[in-house]
Amino acid sequence: MDYIRKAFDAVAAEYDAQRESIIPDMRNYYDAAIWAAESTTSAPAILDIGAGTGLLSALLLEKYPAATITLLDISENMLAVARERFSGRKNIWFRAGDYAQVDLGGPYDLVCSALSIHHLEPGDKCRLFRRVYQALAPGGLFINADQAEGETPYFTQRYLDHWNDFLASGPLSANEHAGILQRRDTLDKNEKLSTQLVWLCEAGFSDVDVVYKNRTFVVTVARKV
Repeated sequence: MDYIRKAFDAVAAEYDAQRESIIPDMRNYYDAAIWAAESTTSAPAILDIGAGTGLLSALLLEKYPAATITLLDISENMLAVARERFSGRKNIWFRAGDYAQVDLGGPYDLVCSALSIHHLEPGDKCRLFRRVYQALAPGGLFINADQAEGETPYFTQRYLDHWNDFLASGPLSANEHAGILQRRDTLDKNEKLSTQLVWLCEAGFSDVDVVYKNRTFVVTVARKV
């Protein structure tokens, strides 16, 4: 995982500024994740895995201002941006570490992630879903806003073509566009959505569904009874 840490350390400074130029329909994508993050308490304990610069956590705090949030990420540089974002805020904690390996802690009311888990190998994804289940309190939710492979090679290629067209149509420079494609080709290990849903059920989650899908970009929700 050291190569992933280095890759995101290198782009931490410009990461947030590029988001809407990289993710089609970004606002609705994140809005779906925040909508899905329901809790019976107004002050939920939340774990944000692969938290990066804290974009998802910031949106969760708008919904739950009294929440306690732990941001866990492998990149110290990304977490440095998050520390600046939440400077002066109470009940925000930062952990540098590989969430595929370290103890997740808990119990949490919500475990959330955005655009991170697709970097894991298939076996690590499957194991992570089981570990997230264990880290949640009864009634807790796991919200994953991520990328998914097409169900067939035909759709995988169509999704990639759509994404490439979107990247080319925006304000990114040629070098920025090339850098994103390089990270995608070297770091992304997308899995079919159908396979991920099976893994979530096998991990023990009782209610599993998809609340958003736009080609490659999906939001899944899983509830622990």
